[in-house]
Amino acid sequence: MFLADCQARLAFDLLANTWNAVVVWALRHGPSRPADLRATIGGISPKVLNETLRRLEFNGIVSRTAYAEAPPRVEYALTELGLSMLEPIEAFGVWAFEHAEEVMAAQDGFRT
Repeated sequence: MFLADCQARLAFDLLANTWNAVVVWALRHGPSRPADLRATIGGISPKVLNETLRRLEFNGIVSRTAYAEAPPRVEYALTELGLSMLEPIEAFGVWAFEHAEEVMAAQDGFRT
């Protein structure tokens, strides 16, 4: 049973947002600036990226480093906690790759 205070539900909530796992995966190779993340991810607006990064920072998944330069520079990186999410995200990605056709077929069958 997944109660409101269940620890498993916390993990599901972190992955429930479409962009959380995508941003974590995009940061797997190291720190990145927001503009570089947008270019890597594609299809994410600056507003949604900013909201996602703040949510991930709030949850301890990413860290934000602001550099006192002109112009100002900000980078985001995975924390140790964020790095620990890479394996489950990859496993879910493998599952999606292996079963995407089945899911799409089910969706097509549902529509007709």
